[in-house]
Amino acid sequence: MGRTREAGCVVAGVVIGAGACYCVYRLTWGRDDSEKIWDYNNDDEDEESSDITETGVESGKGANTLVGAGARLQGDLKAKAEVGVELKSSPDAKLGAHAGTQTGSGLEAKAKALFNTLKEQARSKTGKGTRLGTISGTRILAPSLPCPGGRGGGCHPTRNGARAGSRASGKCKGRARAKSTRTPATAWPVRRGKFNFPYKIDDILGASDLQKVLNILERTNDPFIQEVALVTLGNNAAYSFNQNAIRELGGLPIIAKLIKTKDPIIREKAYNALNNLSVNAENQGKIKMYISQVCDDTMICRLDSAVQMAGLRLLTNMTVTNHYQHLLSYSFPDFFALLFLGNYFTKIQIMKLIINFTENPAMTRELVSCKVPSELISLFNKEWDREILLNILTLFENINDNIKNEGLASSRKEFSRSSLFFLFKESGVCVKKIKALANHNDLVVKVKVLKVLTKL
Repeated sequence: MGRTREAGCVVAGVVIGAGACYCVYRLTWGRDDSEKIWDYNNDDEDEESSDITETGVESGKGANTLVGAGARLQGDLKAKAEVGVELKSSPDAKLGAHAGTQTGSGLEAKAKALFNTLKEQARSKTGKGTRLGTISGTRILAPSLPCPGGRGGGCHPTRNGARAGSRASGKCKGRARAKSTRTPATAWPVRRGKFNFPYKIDDILGASDLQKVLNILERTNDPFIQEVALVTLGNNAAYSFNQNAIRELGGLPIIAKLIKTKDPIIREKAYNALNNLSVNAENQGKIKMYISQVCDDTMICRLDSAVQMAGLRLLTNMTVTNHYQHLLSYSFPDFFALLFLGNYFTKIQIMKLIINFTENPAMTRELVSCKVPSELISLFNKEWDREILLNILTLFENINDNIKNEGLASSRKEFSRSSLFFLFKESGVCVKKIKALANHNDLVVKVKVLKVLTKL
């Protein structure tokens, strides 16, 4: 960098000095009209320049003459500079420049000689500094290469620099040329295995293709293939015509077999597929044999996990009708415990599940007799959002209506103080909490509260 900076300073000095000499020469030019402008041996050029000068003076276009003379002078200086490239930095060059001043004509010859001298001095001082500066630059990524971290390694700085250097030197080997000309990959597969699944997960498949997917799912032990196949079947089960097709092809036992696996991802995808299939009433009759296992797994798996949410959604779909609710009556205390312990989304899903039971009067006695945590009363709080408040108010409303319709209010002695009956009906705490919600900011919640209070 030091030599480059010195070379730049010298070149700047050369330009300034040459400009000053030229200005002095132009100021003094024209005083002696008889003095020739160019000192060349070519008489034709001398005569041509003299004619140009005389014509400019006679016609009064002095500005054009000055411009023409300046252009000729710049061309002359450029020619002198090109000739001076062959010279070396030595005392002989200085002597030659001095001799030029002796043979030149006035200030013009002196300016040309001074320009050549300064140019030779600058060239001798710079040496190879300029050439070194031209190759010291930052690496630029080729626009056709993939982004950093790409599969082809095109963005690796060292590799790019090596390839650029080999191309510049003309010594690129055949192997390097083959790599550089190869089209880099712009997309990479996300598969974890080498198996190429024959369908996309969002394809709408026919019966023959669904049979192939079920055969793959039944025969493979690869978790990735099982996951892709379950997602494919679950997406296709969202359509009513495929819900019957999967059942008729014997797909329900094949899918349900995977809810016993220890892999939580596989269990979640199996629950999701069964959830879409359970919308069909005939499919529910096949899935009911697995409902107890799903319920037990949902209660013991990790709290608020994706597996738990998928299991709760399946149980909610299976309890929309009254046919299979009795299969889950033994899990009522677990449902209320999960309602208190779970996060927001778990609370919402559990309340939807319990509301399904409250809409069946035949399940009222078993429901209100189960033990519930006393902290459940905290759900009647205005700090919760609309969805939780509406669900808990609906749950209370349905249970209160069922107690009246079933005549359970007269048999209050058979329920313990830790039961849902005592919490909702006898303690009076819920009624106070509900009355406090009458001033809620949400109009929908306020209307729901007034509806519940009118039934007390």
